[in-house]
Amino acid sequence: MDGKMKLPIVEKGYDIAAADAYISMLQEEYNKLYAWGSELEKRTNMPAGETASSEEIEALRTQNRSLYNNCVAFAKHIKRLEKLCVLLLKESRLLEYEDEIQEMVQKQMDDSQREYYLREQLKVISSQLNNGVSPEEEIQEFRDKIAALPVDDASKEKLLRECDRLERYAVQSPEAAVSRNYLETCLDLPWGKYTKDNLDLARANKILEADHYGLKKVKERILEFMAVRSLAPDVGGQIICLVGPPGVGKTSVAKSVARAMGRKYARISLGGVHDEAEIRGHRKTYIGSMPGRIIAAIQQAGSSNPLILLDEVDKLGSDYKGDPSSALLEVLDSEQNFAFRDNYLEIPYDLSKVLFITTANVASDIPAPLYDRMEVIELGSYTAEEKFHIAKKHLIPKQLKKHGLTARQLRFTDGAIRNMIDGYTREAGVRRLEQLIASVCRKAAKRIAEGEEKISVKESDLLALLGNPKFKEERLRDSDEVGVVNGLAWTSVGGELLEVEAAVLDGTGKLGLTGSLGDVMKESAHAAMSYVRSRADALGIDSKFYKNKDIHIHCPEGAVPKDGPSAGVTMTTALVSALTDTPVRRDVAMTGEVTLRGRVLPIGGLKEKSMAAYIRGIKTVIIPKANVPDLDEVDDAVKANVEFIPVSNVDEVLSIALIPVDRPAEVVEEHDAKKDSKRADIPAHDKTGGRRSRVTQ
Repeated sequence: MDGKMKLPIVEKGYDIAAADAYISMLQEEYNKLYAWGSELEKRTNMPAGETASSEEIEALRTQNRSLYNNCVAFAKHIKRLEKLCVLLLKESRLLEYEDEIQEMVQKQMDDSQREYYLREQLKVISSQLNNGVSPEEEIQEFRDKIAALPVDDASKEKLLRECDRLERYAVQSPEAAVSRNYLETCLDLPWGKYTKDNLDLARANKILEADHYGLKKVKERILEFMAVRSLAPDVGGQIICLVGPPGVGKTSVAKSVARAMGRKYARISLGGVHDEAEIRGHRKTYIGSMPGRIIAAIQQAGSSNPLILLDEVDKLGSDYKGDPSSALLEVLDSEQNFAFRDNYLEIPYDLSKVLFITTANVASDIPAPLYDRMEVIELGSYTAEEKFHIAKKHLIPKQLKKHGLTARQLRFTDGAIRNMIDGYTREAGVRRLEQLIASVCRKAAKRIAEGEEKISVKESDLLALLGNPKFKEERLRDSDEVGVVNGLAWTSVGGELLEVEAAVLDGTGKLGLTGSLGDVMKESAHAAMSYVRSRADALGIDSKFYKNKDIHIHCPEGAVPKDGPSAGVTMTTALVSALTDTPVRRDVAMTGEVTLRGRVLPIGGLKEKSMAAYIRGIKTVIIPKANVPDLDEVDDAVKANVEFIPVSNVDEVLSIALIPVDRPAEVVEEHDAKKDSKRADIPAHDKTGGRRSRVTQ
């Protein structure tokens, strides 16, 4: 109906404006109801696909129009119009709410049907992709495996809860992938799987002897460990740490132990590791999370009692991501590792049956808490004779096999092997020597592939095969010199013999130190200077030398860093020699820390230092008296050719190393009789090797 309707009957006293307003509202609400009538198909409860007939719809419209006309005619009073408007408004709002609810229900039904349809499709697709295994079957398989695990009830319950989560997730959702990977990782671990130890000592000794030449101390300790295991199978807490320079066979020893005991072997390289999560793992909530290296090694070995080698434990680092050495405390502590918790697994794993062997180049770099939990076995440098036998028995056969050669096709003469050791290598181990042998094998393989049948490598062939020797034969100086002392140094690759030089110059009492010296070595030089000043009169030195003389101490090979306290005795001897113009014996070397009182303190690395002295042809080595017990570790060949003289103070050192000389009369007249008599009693100095890159105190 168009236009504004008027009251057909107007009685006195009625508000025409209010009546018109009510009638306008009535007309508006009626139009809404009329519009709802045209949407009968959406609101009817007819079955899907059926619609109301046109006659039914028209009848509804006629009924509503008649109702409107009757209502208007009936509205003789404003109060009646008001009530009528309220009724129509309620009816209109009710119809709106009913329609909204019906739309929501219909949408939910459509979404549910769609989701159900898609889920059924995904099940079929997943079944095809998983070789016919449906998600339900996969989850049930997980539950069966969990039930069979030899773990505590709490761990089983946690894994079962994870299965429940996986079941609720959509098959291809990211959450499902995380949950599935977690369950697969946990179930792939060798829970309760152990290999049986072979504790036959005779067999183990045979294997160790076949794999390694020498290393008697290490082999003996391994056999002791196996003997204890045979008597007390459940004993724990024995962590062996092999300490020695590179290339001496630390890693290969661990492999031999695993083979001798019949255990699985896994290696973890700790060099450069600075994140605690590398040991304990990442929580599975992180993207790309995974277990730590310990659990990964267990999984790799496929056994709960493997031999795990923790390589380069002295090179662990730490930063804002945590301290991995602290995380290793739980791993190596027998009181804790029976319930080791990896952040990824979140359930305890028993590491008490694992045999841990660690390696390090320098014991002093191992964190103290870790060091206390390990038994340290030191592997020293090889002698030239040991290297020769190692090359013949192990390195050459290994490289021949690696390059597809036979002993008949390629042969090394003894002279060639010894020349390679002396002229082309300078190392504590045999790693570089093996590289040289491999290089010769490659060149020989090329020649054999070109038609040669047999190749014999002689000493004279090395120049063509390996080039010029890298190291010349080092000999002692031709004469005894003033202010030059032979010092013994320890480095990460073995021992070295270094010359420490001291020069006295006119000046103002300055002390110059050169040769890339570390802080500890510089302190040793100042301590030596103070000692000489305090003993100037007794040593026949001008007591005012520190005012009118400059002292320069130099250690050659300035590009090589040097540090350590064992240079104290060497520097003191060089200073006294230079200030008294007294030569030093060139066939004497020395090592030891010196105090301001002249006491000689013990040092580390005696085995390596003595080997360096032996190689250079030194006849006498001065050592601190406290290091006498360490002579048991010195090679027999060294002890047979070198005389070791223990000392407790600097005076003893000077009496051995310095060579008394006759002074011209004009020189003697410069000093009073008292000083001249003391000077005549000055002992000959021996020099101490003061440079070392690392010192084991």
